[in-house]
Amino acid sequence: MPMYQPSTRREADMKLDSQVLDLETAVKDGILGGGCGVIPTDFSSEKLDLKLMIEELEFVDVPTVFICPISLEPMQDPVTLCTGQTYERSNILKWFSLGRYTCPTTMQELWDDSVTPNKTLQQLIFSWFSQKYLAMKKRSEDVQGRVKEILENLKKVKGQARVQALKELRQVVQAHGIAKKTVVENGGVGLISSLLGPYTTHAVGSEVIGVLVNLNLISNIKSDLLQPAKMSLMVDILNEGSFETKLNCTRLITMLMEGNDFVSENVASLSLLVGLLRLAKDKKHQNGVLAGLSLLKVLCSHEQVRNSFVNVGAVPQLVELMPGLNNECLELVLYLLELLSNIPEGRLALKDCPLTIPNVVKLLMKASENCTQLALSILYVICKFAPEECASLALDAGLAAKLLLVIQSGCNPVLKQRSAELLKLCSLNYTTTIFISKCNLTRTSCFLEL
Repeated sequence: MPMYQPSTRREADMKLDSQVLDLETAVKDGILGGGCGVIPTDFSSEKLDLKLMIEELEFVDVPTVFICPISLEPMQDPVTLCTGQTYERSNILKWFSLGRYTCPTTMQELWDDSVTPNKTLQQLIFSWFSQKYLAMKKRSEDVQGRVKEILENLKKVKGQARVQALKELRQVVQAHGIAKKTVVENGGVGLISSLLGPYTTHAVGSEVIGVLVNLNLISNIKSDLLQPAKMSLMVDILNEGSFETKLNCTRLITMLMEGNDFVSENVASLSLLVGLLRLAKDKKHQNGVLAGLSLLKVLCSHEQVRNSFVNVGAVPQLVELMPGLNNECLELVLYLLELLSNIPEGRLALKDCPLTIPNVVKLLMKASENCTQLALSILYVICKFAPEECASLALDAGLAAKLLLVIQSGCNPVLKQRSAELLKLCSLNYTTTIFISKCNLTRTSCFLEL
């Protein structure tokens, strides 16, 4: 169970003792505060289990006085020592079994090792958790009931009423885990996905996608959503919707792609690739950049998509995108460019983009080791593809100094070997004197690893 966060109220300094504290005093002093209301004293209608309630309310802010100082978890069977400090029975008995006859909080030696059950505190704990638990159950029942009502309405309403019902369902599903479970258990996933089709308005489609992206989709639902008419609508919405809608579309398509070993022609459409590139270029929304690049990585892992990706002008757009990206997004961009460098069209596009070499050279030993590895691979491919043109540009961009930095660093031996190979490749079209001069390096340092 995760560690509870004690509340910061004044009762943190209180000492609870069964002789001095009763329920009325506790309510008056605010120990059972937080809008709990009257303490329920009759639980005969439902047998409540304290352990279960604690487990189900693990993320609530528990009053400090209910927390055992040893385990930092709520007490179920509190006992008080002769020092006046209170602990969970099992925890303090374990402390004693280790030969420690001191108070864990004050470190005083105990003149009496007996423990006294703190019934008042135990009743307070039970009452507090009971109130929270019953309130939670009431909210859950309300949410479940509302979800069922909305699902029933969706079978009947159309137009703007359908949009409003879907919008409310999306908000409820986003806010409550129980709502997701209720949708699934009441056949809501199939109902909602059936609302997507060739004649669905973008307003309805956006809300449907906003609901579906928050649910766990089984394989037959995924197959249904991958149908051409539904995918075409999703791609249209991705290109024309708000940022939130674009993000939801991207995440939903990513969910649909999970576990698929193929990419249909519709999924790999030029419109989808263009929409994802636009999303990835919107640096005002970093989570959109990451989502767009992540889906492009999935799509481009399939060879038949790479030519299409090059054809929509992906290479120069990705190269221009690199400055200012965080390491996670930068690795995705470099991964995509390396994939594209494996096809002739990609290599040509990389060579023809004037920013490829200077932008990629700057990344060597600047970001993560993985970024350096991907950057080296890209540079090696394009310098080998057009050595006379690219080697000169790379050296002018400071490649030699960067490569020597990699070679002399403590990084992966594979990277050092690739750096030495790239440095040697760049030197083949020059005499030794010209090469050293072009690199602005001393003879010793330049040929240290050649």
